[in-house]
Amino acid sequence: MINRKFQNIELSGLGLGMMRLPVLDGNDGAVDETAAAEMIEYAYKKGVNYFDTAWGYHEGNSELVAGKYLSGYPRESYYLASKFPGYDLSNMGKVEEIFERQLEKCRTGYFDFYLFHNVYEGNIDAYLDPQYGILEYLLKQKENGRIRYLGFSAHGSVEVIRRFLEAYGQHMEFCQLQLNYMDWHFQNACQKAEMIQEAGIPIWVMEPLRGGKLAKASGELAAAMQSLRPKETVSGWAFRFLQSIPGVTVVLSGMSNLEQLKANIATWETDEPLGKEEFDAVVKYADEETKKGGLPCTACHYCTSHCPKGLPIPELIALYNEHKITGGGFIAPMAVGSMPEEKRPASCIGCRSCEQVCPQQIKISEMMGNFTSMIGM
Repeated sequence: MINRKFQNIELSGLGLGMMRLPVLDGNDGAVDETAAAEMIEYAYKKGVNYFDTAWGYHEGNSELVAGKYLSGYPRESYYLASKFPGYDLSNMGKVEEIFERQLEKCRTGYFDFYLFHNVYEGNIDAYLDPQYGILEYLLKQKENGRIRYLGFSAHGSVEVIRRFLEAYGQHMEFCQLQLNYMDWHFQNACQKAEMIQEAGIPIWVMEPLRGGKLAKASGELAAAMQSLRPKETVSGWAFRFLQSIPGVTVVLSGMSNLEQLKANIATWETDEPLGKEEFDAVVKYADEETKKGGLPCTACHYCTSHCPKGLPIPELIALYNEHKITGGGFIAPMAVGSMPEEKRPASCIGCRSCEQVCPQQIKISEMMGNFTSMIGM
């Protein structure tokens, strides 16, 4: 297993994400503990020393499984990460209560790594609001040795992440980003990674395979992969892409069965970053794929000056594209849900004033209706 140096410790390049553990009968809250324990044991014995859980994973049961099975190993032999669940605004005033319960669930006296979970448009104001005392409390736990390293994860925009860094960046020791070749341009992952690098903060990666979607390839991409690296697996390409990016320290993969775990660990036995031709090939493919299913908005903003409702049309189109191209998920509903009701797609009155000035001739009013139906708000 490849190790990466972080401050004065060595972390496995591949970490076991505990958001997609095997479950019983398709019930996300019912973790198959026998299978999960087997995976944890295999990962541990093969050199994985970073285990990532969170308050909300598997309906609250991921932390329980982590505590039950990791507590069988010497505490100093692995690194455990969990997160404050600020994605739910009702938790903002409960940081002490939740933190104490997390320690109990994980059967530990401290977390090696602890994160502000999912900094995005809908919670940035609350995270930065001093009335909740979240940063103050977590820094106190660092002083007390109950948190070794403090960081944050983010699905928000570049501007949201920049705002968080300006306020709390001096205290952040690592940042967890959704980073993969599909999102390199699609979600501005390249710009986010560059900003984190410039801040001198190491990068942790989540969604390296985009929920498993990048474990498959066909057509032009498969042919390119085969010609450039005949012996590399499709999943291996996604991991090699990340091995090519400066600042990446830990890559977290949420593996759902032992076979996936074994394959990914085998890839992480070696460090083989992509060359420029290889890197450009997968990014080019990703850019072409994301353009196929989405609307060709260039964010020129002609539309917004003609919208009587003042809707953030380019932003809504970007979220529509995200949701449509990736086949759903939580990012678009989460972002739209954080907007005032009067700025959501359902507020479109269908006057088509925006369409009269759109250089791309996008049928914006139809998109607004479809988007509203897709996300149910």
